[in-house]
Amino acid sequence: MEKQEITIYDVAREAKVSMATVSRVVNGNKNVRDDTRQKVLAVIDRLNYQPNAVARGLASKRTTMIGLVVPELNNLYFSELSKGIDDIATMYKYNIIITSVDTSVNREEDVISALLSKQVDGVIYMTNELSTIARDAFTRTRTPVVLAGTVDAESKLPTVNIDYQASITEAVELLANNGRKKLALVVGKEDADINRSYRMKAFAEATTKLGLTDSADLIFPNNFGYEDGYDLYEKIKANNVDGMIVTRDVTAAGLMNAALDAGVDVPADLEIISANNTIISKIVRPSMTAIKQPLYDIGAVSMRMLTKLINNEELDEEHVTLPYSISKRNSTK
Repeated sequence: MEKQEITIYDVAREAKVSMATVSRVVNGNKNVRDDTRQKVLAVIDRLNYQPNAVARGLASKRTTMIGLVVPELNNLYFSELSKGIDDIATMYKYNIIITSVDTSVNREEDVISALLSKQVDGVIYMTNELSTIARDAFTRTRTPVVLAGTVDAESKLPTVNIDYQASITEAVELLANNGRKKLALVVGKEDADINRSYRMKAFAEATTKLGLTDSADLIFPNNFGYEDGYDLYEKIKANNVDGMIVTRDVTAAGLMNAALDAGVDVPADLEIISANNTIISKIVRPSMTAIKQPLYDIGAVSMRMLTKLINNEELDEEHVTLPYSISKRNSTK
């Protein structure tokens, strides 16, 4: 026999109160006598009543749901960002709906529309780039949106990031100071703002300034998988590269393993710096030097900003830049 769903009407009848009173108790409204509150809570516990988030929202005009948009669910960079988001969401009693736009298929518009149709209180968008589709959708909606680990070239949406340009410049300088003469930068999509306007620009400027003019054009777009990195090594070898900056850890691991399989000594013959500092950079051998982004903090700050926007509070800053460092390990001298 199918289990009958317990409704707010059932709770009200058993507690001998109005449905409005049950709603106030569920939504934490303080305008309920303590003895009445305890009686309603006891009935809720006995009947195992599970309030529907959207139904609660009809009274509070909130669903307590936050939409989280990631490029793919197995991306460790965004997984670590999500930890900070989830902790702050829990603190402020929000629940998370995670959706993946899966960059291998063109379904971003459907994903964002479906998320907004669930009447989420806010959205945190975390992908490698702010697409035109996403920008248009976020411009039309009144739902608050914060970008985490994602840049906005038009500076219209609140963002939390590190200084990507400075981090690449520092990585170039580290390799140059170690005696590297020919560097390469491995990025994702060339036309993504984070790459074109920050990383690629910084790499070209820094290598030129240091006199490494043969390196300025050695920028390799990549699909960002392990196999993609492994297969890219032949091009790296053909260009006599002796130092690399790779903007995703799993790709850097593929490149490094291909080099090691070819008999290259890392770091004596080839030095590698990755840009995410996820667990991958620590567990590969040799361990990888990496740009250390405060991933947890990026997520936590993004979620706190979103709670302020939901409550119509003014943000201290709309574009937050958090500090980074470079964790030196065994893939550099």
